[in-house]
Amino acid sequence: MEILRYAAFTTDPAGGNPAGVVLDATGLSDAEMQRIAAEVGYSETAFLVPAGEGHYKVRYFSPKAEVPFCGHATIASAAAHAERHGPGVLHLSTQAGPVEVSTKVRADGTSTATLISVEPRTTPISTDDLGALLEALRWTSDDLEPTLPPRISFAGAWHPIVAAASRQRLAKLDYDLAALTGLMARRDWTTINLVHREADHVFHARNPFPPGGVIEDPATGAAAAALGGYLRELRLVAPPTTVTVRQGQDMGRPSLLTIGIPAQPGTGIAVTGAAVALRPS
Repeated sequence: MEILRYAAFTTDPAGGNPAGVVLDATGLSDAEMQRIAAEVGYSETAFLVPAGEGHYKVRYFSPKAEVPFCGHATIASAAAHAERHGPGVLHLSTQAGPVEVSTKVRADGTSTATLISVEPRTTPISTDDLGALLEALRWTSDDLEPTLPPRISFAGAWHPIVAAASRQRLAKLDYDLAALTGLMARRDWTTINLVHREADHVFHARNPFPPGGVIEDPATGAAAAALGGYLRELRLVAPPTTVTVRQGQDMGRPSLLTIGIPAQPGTGIAVTGAAVALRPS
């Protein structure tokens, strides 16, 4: 068994979101996968099991728990596979449903991958949950951007989407760890997708991830896909269109995520990013 390490949504090893990748996890038990993820120490490690030509079963583990889907570890896995077996299309069976991911290798050797999410969904957030969430974040209603209403969105995992009225508000992340962890556990939220809209098709994002043992994710592909579904369902963009998400700048790990939003309702959201190999620490 080989444990690979990649940074996703970046061309610079100092940026993006690191992920562990095991391209052949055949025979590993749940406990072994959880132990390996904890030892790797990144926000997620993906474990792939071959299931036929171009088909894999995949599971994702944070250092503390399994999650149904992880975008950055999917991008990392596809890049690792492309560099060893050539670019192409992979069909992944995740706990959230089927995900297709295609890869390209640039002339400079950099790999890029595009995943197509499961069908996205967006639901209201209750007044009580929003109040508890804002209190845990140490935000007030005055911090919210009124043109981007809070919602809970899904494209493989559930993420509340909360928009800040200013980039300065987004930059100040100082949440109540215990309160937010408890709320997310009760509601089965994977990360909190905090965003600020810089321009019509440019967003900045931050993603607290305390259930996984991570204060903040520097790039969150699943949350980006959920954001794409949210923007389409609430008619906040005119699809088909492309949206750019910049994440990780406030952590010193800049990341670039590109969201492709098709016009047809119910279709999966495309999330594209580069990935580069990391040396084990």
